[in-house]
Amino acid sequence: MNMYHQPTAYRDSQPPRSRGFTLIELMMTLAIAGILVTMAVPSFSEVIKNNRLITQENDFVTTLNLARSEAIRRSDRITVCKSSNQVSCSGAGGWEQGWIVFNDVNDDGVVINPAANVLRVHDPLSSKVTLHGDANLVDYVSFVSSGATQKFAGGASATQPGVLIMCDDRGFVSQAKAIQISATGRVSTDSATSTAAGSCTP
Repeated sequence: MNMYHQPTAYRDSQPPRSRGFTLIELMMTLAIAGILVTMAVPSFSEVIKNNRLITQENDFVTTLNLARSEAIRRSDRITVCKSSNQVSCSGAGGWEQGWIVFNDVNDDGVVINPAANVLRVHDPLSSKVTLHGDANLVDYVSFVSSGATQKFAGGASATQPGVLIMCDDRGFVSQAKAIQISATGRVSTDSATSTAAGSCTP
């Protein structure tokens, strides 16, 4: 029996040639990418600044709540004051220079023994961030055994309700933070623009 194979039709086995970018297409792509990056950078910068303010606001609120809870737990006065050297209270500048929490054994805002009495230290805030208190909270916040705020002079009626305003280099805008302290020592936060404050230095 005579068997034979029918020849198959010739097929081109080479893959189709890929088409690359022309120089004009590449330049247009780079131009569009550049525009998109330019638009995204300011938005990303705003996110970073907003997160930085939120983080530093939370740090300060945590400090105040710690001081209040320690005053109640120890049945003693605990004071938070701004501090440029992180061992004693300093009167110049704002709270952005840093602060300390200490057991105010003499009820006068003076650290007697930093090693024994200082409970927490916070370094200066990020560059261009400011934190200023109103007349009641310019230099310190002091909590007594009841958890209420109380000035060094004036007795139990000399409470310390007030507000501190935190801003960055954008100034007094909707992102500015207000940290409010009641006479009973409770701490709350809000947008600074929703308070009676009118600037970064109430």
